Amino acid sequence: MNRLVKIAGFVLWASFAVSAHALDPSAQPILSQGALPAAFAPWDNVEKIIIDEIGTAKKQILVQAYLLTSKTISGALIAAHRLGVDVQVMVDAEQLSKVASSTAHELVKAGVRVWKETKYQSAHNKIIVIDAETPHSTVITGSYNFTWTEQHRNAENILISRNNPDLTARYFSNWNKHLLEADSLKK
Repeated sequence: MNRLVKIAGFVLWASFAVSAHALDPSAQPILSQGALPAAFAPWDNVEKIIIDEIGTAKKQILVQAYLLTSKTISGALIAAHRLGVDVQVMVDAEQLSKVASSTAHELVKAGVRVWKETKYQSAHNKIIVIDAETPHSTVITGSYNFTWTEQHRNAENILISRNNPDLTARYFSNWNKHLLEADSLKK
């Protein structure tokens, strides 16, 4: 009997999962393609890897950050902006108000467009999308907040997806949905 209940539960779960995917076309799986390197702090220099990826941007860098305090990462974003790359950043509004070391205001002073997400209890995304509308786009995501602590005191990870336009399009679309709900951070 117990086995029968488990089987029935699995069938119910599977039918729900299939119907949920059928209702939302964006939930369809994306085939893996391109390069997918992973890095793990504190053993790998994740901060340097992120900065190197930022340095590859030709047109645009879109960031969603729960917390952005790394002066080095912010410096790389400002440098890219000064080279003519369209750099846009969204941060969690509560973290921005609570953490004095946030670099969001420095980004704004440098001319980078910054928004704060206020709709969610936690805008907990940690995403960088580089050159989304090109075939050689990059998505960086993982548990790594863009802070000094993540590199030096925490166990964190990132996954970098290169040259996967379908995956990048999903992240680009999600970033834009969040932008519609965000408030601009002024100088």
